[in-house]
Amino acid sequence: MWRSDRGFTLLEVLLALGLLAILSTALYGTWFSVMRGKESATARMEADRELRATLDQLRRELSAAVYDKAKANPRLHFVVEDRDFFGKPASILNFTTIIPPKEGAEQVSDQAEVRYRPIERDGKITLARQVKDLYHEEDPLLYPQMEELEGFLVECSPDGSKWVRVWDTAQNSNLPKAIRVTITIKEGEGTVNFSTIASPRRFQ
Repeated sequence: MWRSDRGFTLLEVLLALGLLAILSTALYGTWFSVMRGKESATARMEADRELRATLDQLRRELSAAVYDKAKANPRLHFVVEDRDFFGKPASILNFTTIIPPKEGAEQVSDQAEVRYRPIERDGKITLARQVKDLYHEEDPLLYPQMEELEGFLVECSPDGSKWVRVWDTAQNSNLPKAIRVTITIKEGEGTVNFSTIASPRRFQ
């Protein structure tokens, strides 16, 4: 059988390397796009889970809010402050509620003071939460509940028809009939609002 001892020419080697580089770039680009899409989808699912959990927690805590109209217990209160960060709503929420003691937790009672406070850093809002037993003297640290928000707005309705952004039981002498919490997050080039409405138990 005849066989040639001629090797590859420089041009053939360069062409082969060029084709290999093109194929590698295409394959890498496809793989990178798939991985980036997977990471983006995972991050989005985690953000959605965190958002749903936060809104559900707020609804449960606000539904169990307590206040003594006779003011026999001055520790009980419900306060909403209207704040903003460069036009982005950043309400401060401070109230007393019923939280059943967890096993192993250092709770003296089932009444707790809950605070939600937005913190601005580098133009982004982090929603911090603090829970303190109403009859425990130590102040626990604020810890981040949600990060990278575009807004946190709390509105109260005294009669179910109109909404206000400020409430203080020291002046209103009562809990609002309904409380609406709206969390704004960034989605694409715009923002999206997600809300929940809670009614303190005395109105249920």
